[in-house]
Amino acid sequence: MKRRDFLKVSSAGLVTAFSGASALLGWSPRAHAATISKTFYITDATVTMITGESVYLRGFSSSTSTLNVPGESMVVQEGDTVNIKVVNTLSTPHSFVIDGMVDSGTISAGQTKNLSFTAKNPGSYLYYDKLNAPYNTMIGLHGGFAVMPLNKPNQLYSGSPTFVQQYFWIFNDIDPVWTAAIKAGRTPSTAYTPRYFTINGLGARPPGAPGSHDPNVDGLVDPRSALRGSIGDRALIRVFNVGRADQSVHTHANHMEWLTENGVKRADIWNKDCIYIEGNMGAFDAIYPFEIPSDSWPHVTTGEYPMHLHTEMSQTAGGGYYMFGAMTDIYFE
Repeated sequence: MKRRDFLKVSSAGLVTAFSGASALLGWSPRAHAATISKTFYITDATVTMITGESVYLRGFSSSTSTLNVPGESMVVQEGDTVNIKVVNTLSTPHSFVIDGMVDSGTISAGQTKNLSFTAKNPGSYLYYDKLNAPYNTMIGLHGGFAVMPLNKPNQLYSGSPTFVQQYFWIFNDIDPVWTAAIKAGRTPSTAYTPRYFTINGLGARPPGAPGSHDPNVDGLVDPRSALRGSIGDRALIRVFNVGRADQSVHTHANHMEWLTENGVKRADIWNKDCIYIEGNMGAFDAIYPFEIPSDSWPHVTTGEYPMHLHTEMSQTAGGGYYMFGAMTDIYFE
């Protein structure tokens, strides 16, 4: 069992994990195209939140006995042949879509589909379930997919600023009343009231809280989310918001270099400490530059700084657990 796949056993008998298996996105450039193969299992489980509340979720998972929310991120190269097997273990129909590249159509209950496509158009994408939109996506059926440009191992697109490491930040918000309705096969009919806010499936655990500094449950130190680097270690962040709430992503210490908005290359690259992102599949790409913080005195090259969202509710869990929301940390090492 992978180290991130053992958080809690749900009432459905699954082992649940709010995560994929990798940390920051590893990438080894190649001079030739390759064949990349991956299997996803559509699973579900009831997950116990920090408040003790049970929440129903679904995910593109690594095995039939796990729940991964989001699914494990993938990085491929332009021109690669990508083979994806999707196994629907549930009693409801689902799908697997990467816009502009592949659409499985309906995958019926118990059905397996084998998909094959050529990676093109370098950039950042979500794979997601488009059926019963937007509910299947926001309930957990999503993950990150990146296409690196051919012969450009350190650029988002030809001519972009360069980077030395890359991450996905996938934000979500959860209304347990809505997820319970979806589990029961109903369309949610109540006003949307999100109670949990996550980055890559996890909320923060402030110092002294249960699970604090445990990378399996704490978004502040989760290696898929927390930025770690030394001066000059420029980090590309591929950001998506599958939740319903609009957000503004705020980084401390340095401004981000804002490269794209909703998949479109920006005409001008602005330096921003806050970047707005729409709910329901909003996206942007930015580089965090790991420069000496200009406001520090004396100037420092090491330290710890937060990333949080500029909506007060997004920093909470269950309506009152402050600093248990969608946050992570930035470590200058």
